[in-house]
Amino acid sequence: MKILIFILAFVFTSSTHLNTQKWGKTGHRVVGAIAEEYLTDDAEDAIDQILGDQSMAIASIWMDQIKSDSSWDYTHPWHWVTIAPGKTYRETPKNPESDIIKAIRTIIDDLKAGNLSAQDEAQKLKMLIHLIGDIHMPLHVGNGKDRGGNAVDVTWFWDHSNLHRVWDSGIINETLLSYTELTESINHPTKEQINQWQNSTVLDWAYESRALHDAVYDLPEDHEINYDYMYHNYPIIQKRLLQAGVRLAGVLNEIYG
Repeated sequence: MKILIFILAFVFTSSTHLNTQKWGKTGHRVVGAIAEEYLTDDAEDAIDQILGDQSMAIASIWMDQIKSDSSWDYTHPWHWVTIAPGKTYRETPKNPESDIIKAIRTIIDDLKAGNLSAQDEAQKLKMLIHLIGDIHMPLHVGNGKDRGGNAVDVTWFWDHSNLHRVWDSGIINETLLSYTELTESINHPTKEQINQWQNSTVLDWAYESRALHDAVYDLPEDHEINYDYMYHNYPIIQKRLLQAGVRLAGVLNEIYG
């Protein structure tokens, strides 16, 4: 009996750990896969040389994978930014350890400047792919009150969760689509959209995410959300993933094109 209990406990712990590890992967891979479709020939050749056999879709999750390595702890604040309600980014007190806006700008500057080792360039490129995905997720631009929705408990399809997790992966995972299927289903921007989205700034992307908070936080009193919440908000996620991929391609074309 004791052996059985131990085995069950091990299986539960292991499966919980695995579920934790997979959060957010599909969305990031979609962003990388979309971006690959809008690269110039020069940018595509340069990125192929940098990443080798690894696609941008697969490289997109590297920055989450390194979280378990303490030598990368300094990059943890790079995944998010706080912009206080009613304030601009400039008016909001900054995290002294950096934030996603500063990190994206710095990495772009570093890649444009060149003179990087092959390893450094590959790492910075993988970071850029990931962070441009992150800034398009509304709750990676936080309000300073609830840790980007992580402190907002919800019941998502009758399971305990939190608001950040729902937006990071819950809604996407509920579709049961692979990243390639999801990419194919949304990757239909018009030429006008591509031009408009690529002629925008990192700050624009952050403010767009913050502007979506009204929809994100539109919760019932009991915080039980499922079909209705997903119906109203899945189109937002589709658009943000598409915008992130198109904009990532635009940035990379500027760097390498």
